[in-house]
Parts: sequence; structure tokens; C-alpha cells
Amino acid sequence: MVELAQYLGTGKRKTSVARVILRPGSGTYTINGRSLEQFFPRATLQIAARQPLQTTGFEDRMDVVARLHGGGVSSQAGALRHGIARALVEADPALRGELKRHGFLTRDARAKERKKAGLKKARKRPQFSKR
Repeated sequence: MVELAQYLGTGKRKTSVARVILRPGSGTYTINGRSLEQFFPRATLQIAARQPLQTTGFEDRMDVVARLHGGGVSSQAGALRHGIARALVEADPALRGELKRHGFLTRDARAKERKKAGLKKARKRPQFSKR
């Protein structure tokens, strides 16, 4: 039996992690067993997830299978985009320049800042009272 080619990529954003498998196919997305439209009902999140394949012209030649966990829906979409871009570079290293130029290979390092002792949140101070 001939093993089909598959390319792996791990994408991260905030606390979300996306494990992505790219396989040659017709362009279907399967995320945690559901389609892209079911998993991300918002159109902006669907667009974000599709960006790496669209910019490289692989949108109807690769199937995406992903396992997502952690974070919220927006950060999960960002993690999926990052994972797909990394898997594409594994599939074809020549695409690296174009994906890097569009910023898809950059891991967005912004995360929630930790709460500090004596403060209400990470930076919010308690209300000052003169008396």
C-alpha cells in the first residue's frame, strides 16, 4: 500500500494550540471532526484560517485536518493559520519567503499578562481614597 504524503505543522496563539496535517486533496477542512464553517461560524475567522493556502495558491489542492484546543475562537483561528503556514513550509520550502512576507510564520507572542500582588488586574491599581 502506498502511503499518501502528509505534512505536519503546529501553530500557536495565546493559549491555543493547533496540530495541523496537510494532505493532497480537494481543499476540505476538518477541525476537531467538524467542517470549517461549523467550527468557525464567523466569516472573518474562516478567512483568517484560509489565508496561507490562498496566498500560495493551494486552496483547492490540499486538505486540512486539525486538532485545536485551548483559548478562545479568535486565538484558535490564529493558531490554525500559523499551523497551516508551518505545514506548507514543510511541504515546499520555496514558499517560506512568501509566507514570511505576509506574516503567517510569525508566532504572535502577545498573551495575557499575569496579575500582580496588590493590584486588581495586571496593571489596574486600587482606587485612591484621600480620606
